[in-house]
Amino acid sequence: MFSRRTFGIAALAAAALLLESTLVRFLAVAQYYHFAFLVVSLALLGFGASGSILALISRFYSPVNTPFNNNRDLSEQILPIAGIGFAFSVGLVYLVVNFIPFDSYSIAWERRQLLFFVLYFLVLTLPFLFTGLGIGAALMASVGRSHLVYAANLIGSGVGTVLALGALWLAGVPGAMLASALVGILAAYPVMSGRLQKWGRLITWATILIVTAVFVSITITNLDNRSLIGMTVSPYKGLAQAWQYPGSETIFKRWNAISRIDVIADAGTRMLPGLSYTYKGAPPPQFGISIDADSLQPISLIRPDEFKAASFMAEAIAFELRPDALVLVLEPSGGLGVLQALSGGANEIAAVISNPLVRQAVKTTTTPRTDIYAQPGVRTVHETPRVYLQKDSSVFDVVYYPLTDTYRPVTSGAYSLSETYDLTVEAFEDMLARLGPDGILVSTRWLQVPPSESVRLIATIATALERRYSVKPVDAILAYRGIQTMTVLVKPDGWHSSELLQVREFTKNRRYDLVWAPDILPEETNRYNILPESSYYLVVRDILATEDRAGYYANYLYSIFPPTDDHPFFFHFFKWEQTPELLATLGKTWQPFGGSGYFVLMALLVVVSFFSLVLILVPVVYLRYLHRRAPNIETRKENFHNLKIKRWQVLAYFGLLGLAFLFVEIPLIQRSILLLGHPIYAFSIVVLALLTFSGLGSLLVRSHWLPKKWVFIVLVVLALLTPVFFRLLTIGALSWPFVLRVLIVVFSLAPLSILMGMPFPMGLIWLEKLICWAGNEYLVPWAWAINGCASVISAVLAAILALSYGFTVVFLAGAIAYALAGLIYLKIRQENFTTW
Repeated sequence: MFSRRTFGIAALAAAALLLESTLVRFLAVAQYYHFAFLVVSLALLGFGASGSILALISRFYSPVNTPFNNNRDLSEQILPIAGIGFAFSVGLVYLVVNFIPFDSYSIAWERRQLLFFVLYFLVLTLPFLFTGLGIGAALMASVGRSHLVYAANLIGSGVGTVLALGALWLAGVPGAMLASALVGILAAYPVMSGRLQKWGRLITWATILIVTAVFVSITITNLDNRSLIGMTVSPYKGLAQAWQYPGSETIFKRWNAISRIDVIADAGTRMLPGLSYTYKGAPPPQFGISIDADSLQPISLIRPDEFKAASFMAEAIAFELRPDALVLVLEPSGGLGVLQALSGGANEIAAVISNPLVRQAVKTTTTPRTDIYAQPGVRTVHETPRVYLQKDSSVFDVVYYPLTDTYRPVTSGAYSLSETYDLTVEAFEDMLARLGPDGILVSTRWLQVPPSESVRLIATIATALERRYSVKPVDAILAYRGIQTMTVLVKPDGWHSSELLQVREFTKNRRYDLVWAPDILPEETNRYNILPESSYYLVVRDILATEDRAGYYANYLYSIFPPTDDHPFFFHFFKWEQTPELLATLGKTWQPFGGSGYFVLMALLVVVSFFSLVLILVPVVYLRYLHRRAPNIETRKENFHNLKIKRWQVLAYFGLLGLAFLFVEIPLIQRSILLLGHPIYAFSIVVLALLTFSGLGSLLVRSHWLPKKWVFIVLVVLALLTPVFFRLLTIGALSWPFVLRVLIVVFSLAPLSILMGMPFPMGLIWLEKLICWAGNEYLVPWAWAINGCASVISAVLAAILALSYGFTVVFLAGAIAYALAGLIYLKIRQENFTTW
């Protein structure tokens, strides 16, 4: 019976993690961000709610024979119900989230979106509620063996992350959600008994066959470049807007494990960012390519020798200064940056594209004549930019990081949560390292008012220059602006006077305004695209000239500190000083997220804290009322107090464990995006490693390989060393092949993960002793609820701390939480269970 239950627990946990991984992809497409922390908090809120429910019904049964229970074990009935409930709730989730018109972009000015947000949140929690009921009931029914159930839960969860990658690659988000339902059904089958067995197994097999048939159909249609089941995306996302264009047609649509790619024809795509208004010709015909339903990027249907607009684009001077150049183009998306380089006379081009499906989309929708990646001299590399820059030692005359993002108002905060490892100080250090003698780095960003995005680019490059070279940034940087963009040229070897003259002639002819040059004069700025004052020049001058740059950043209106790999949020400009202004305009202006994505996190923290507090307190209040009426209450009280264990200690211990685990897990996921290349890979592989090895730690908890009093000490030390270790690991392993990077991440997390899997079952052991002695049956499910609810808060709080202070601070918070939990554990152990 125990082995069947263990299989059911593992299958149910695998289904839950498969669904979690899928929801990361779903939210990335349907909304504006992968919201990994939100997905984790959804799951844990479901677990917390399940613990509260089990605590409330604990008086009806107990897993052990004590003077205070009738030994009715209902876990064998709860587990199949949990599996079936999970499967059907997944279907409900898919229907509801596609019919509820929730849109995170418009939450600031549309009041009904707050209601939709709560409904969205609660519905997505439902499958995890059933998962928690099944696992929590098994924990209650396994006194003396709860560590084995907990291990099955963790190991099954790790397997679920691997299943997610395969399901997403085969069938995309719709198919992966079906796959999670299928695995959830499998969890119910082995433990069905009694009346439930006959009809339950019949329903299970029928559901399995139907779901499998639909999954196979979705897989076939996805691989055949069609779509069987669609998804509702935010109406403000670029793809949704392109669909509204009269006559637009989708000519390519496909999923892989990391993205959804669509190519749209006849959608009015005319994108040439930074194009001078002195260009009198027409833009070339273009298709639009969309990644994860985001704004379209151009696929230009023209040969390089026919692209007359090339010399009128902002980056053209880089290719004029370096004719017949060897050029590196990073993440050119539909290929506009490669087209510019070829039209500018580049001799050879290395185009680095992280998503191979982008290359496939361009190849499928263009002809050999217009496929820019198939042109002579172009070499396509499928790697992330950071991996390529570390792996390849080639040097180039021009390194070009093109503008492939659409304009996003800095006040919107719509993308402030996104980790962007290609725009950190370390990223620009790597780019500068690939420049040959007299090489030029060129990049373009959107203009914002007040200056923010473009000046943060200059601040980041200035820091990278100072770290890598002895040259002063004031002598190495050139910048100029048009109507909407600012272009930055960087030459670490310094600019010759002839080159400066050539740049001035270019900006004059194309009507670009100089923002910075080594020999710039104030009267040279603000000539053509006139502003009330030359604000961009003044800010850049202050950044490059000030000795106390950190102080200048601290006093600036927006946050423009240079992002680093430990704090890679390039688009996060929020500062608390903005709060009064943002609150004054809340709901009155077209500013999604109330002026900053930060406020979404704060609102979410309030919501989950409220629900968590309710879920923790309700069982205690209700059961204390029942216990006052119990005839054996005096015996219970006497035994409980003899053990010297207080309820606040149970609350604090398991609450701190919930906080600590997520304070370590969330930054590990975010930090691993750089090393593994994509959020879904980081989520799946880190969760796989953490949960699988934590399951092993749970299995070892009753062994004597490590004295219990040392578990927390070693765990705290490893948590403190993890950010330093990961920084060194990234430097050393970023150039390795992907499989080796995966393996090094998985096995390097093993020691930490094994120890992270031990404190929870260690706490269950003394709870089980307490139940046997004092008859408080509700304590195990209550601890399950506390741990889940604290983890919900931790997931959101970890994202807030990472945005504000970086990943290292979040790791530090996790280490502190584990240290405090360890002190509580040692105190209880010393006073009650000295024989352990």
